[in-house]
Amino acid sequence: MITYQNRIHAGRLLADKLGKYAGQPELLVLALPRGGVPVAAEIARALHATLDVLVVRKLGAPYNEELAMGAIAANGVCVLNRNVIDNWNISEEAVDEAVERETRELERREKLYRPGRPPLDVKHQTVILVDDGIATGATMRAAIGLLKQMHAQRVVVAVPVASRESYFELRGLAHEFVALATPPDFAAVGQFYENFGQTTDDEVRALLDENALAHPLKA
Repeated sequence: MITYQNRIHAGRLLADKLGKYAGQPELLVLALPRGGVPVAAEIARALHATLDVLVVRKLGAPYNEELAMGAIAANGVCVLNRNVIDNWNISEEAVDEAVERETRELERREKLYRPGRPPLDVKHQTVILVDDGIATGATMRAAIGLLKQMHAQRVVVAVPVASRESYFELRGLAHEFVALATPPDFAAVGQFYENFGQTTDDEVRALLDENALAHPLKA
């Protein structure tokens, strides 16, 4: 079983697989916060690219927040996992409550991570969309949906590890899907990391600020 020391180690290995994108002028590395940011920061550093975040929120099922019944992103994008909702007999009221709650958190994080930054603009750009791993794929589906709405020229999903089910579901939605591993014994993303501690808000902002010094975002 493949195991990464931490997200930085995973990011460096993933960057090696994305070398063909190095130096492209219209290239943006977008991380799903918080865990995807340290991975994406290593990719952006290796490819000499701008780093930014795409805030997407998982909709955790009642009594089991780790189980994704869907995800939301900016511009009203909402992706629901009907299999989870139906199998767990989750009410529409519970879904609506989760959407409302996570929308507030999405707005909070957008203000926290991107203060003073221009609105995210991906039009005509190649976007490398990064997370630290994919389990159900609901969050990544929402992110891809948003980028398509925003007219990204090319969407490349890049992750250290993904469940095989999600890999086969999502690879048809993106222009390219780079996963270092799609193990058959997938249970959770954290099982493939020696250190899978929570990434903090301060770490996210520090990594964004570090990249911005070298690659100022255009207003």
